[in-house]
Amino acid sequence: MATKGNTSVNKGIPAIKDAFVVIIKTEWNAHIINKLEAGAKKILKANNIGCKTLTVPGAFEIPFTVKNHYAYSAILPDAYIVLGTVIRGDTPHFDYVCKAVTDGVVQLNLSLDVPVIFGVLTVDNEQQALDRTGGKHGHKGEEAAITAIKMIALNRKLK
Repeated sequence: MATKGNTSVNKGIPAIKDAFVVIIKTEWNAHIINKLEAGAKKILKANNIGCKTLTVPGAFEIPFTVKNHYAYSAILPDAYIVLGTVIRGDTPHFDYVCKAVTDGVVQLNLSLDVPVIFGVLTVDNEQQALDRTGGKHGHKGEEAAITAIKMIALNRKLK
């Protein structure tokens, strides 16, 4: 069962300079994803962090896009934020997509030199997703951006 959210996530946001984040979002469930993106961008802008967004068809395509952006982009970001919403249906498709995108993001975090922040909602119904875009379970787009900032600062400290 979900909680209201990590209430400490927005405490102690470090000040970082010259940071850049790439947001990768899905086309599916755009009315939800656009709210997640808006929340992430709001936090990044408030912390003077540049960003750009790439759009992919669905959650399954997220790891491929991160991998290839990292491999071929002339300007590498300090972090990636991936945003999507996978809503359970009547078939096992939900389970396969959720596992694939989760495993893909884990592999990226183990192989890339920058963090990939998981902002993919895996929910049973649309209302649960809406509850996580500024509703009773917080705003997962904002939380993803705060996590990105904290991980950029940590990554810079570790290097």
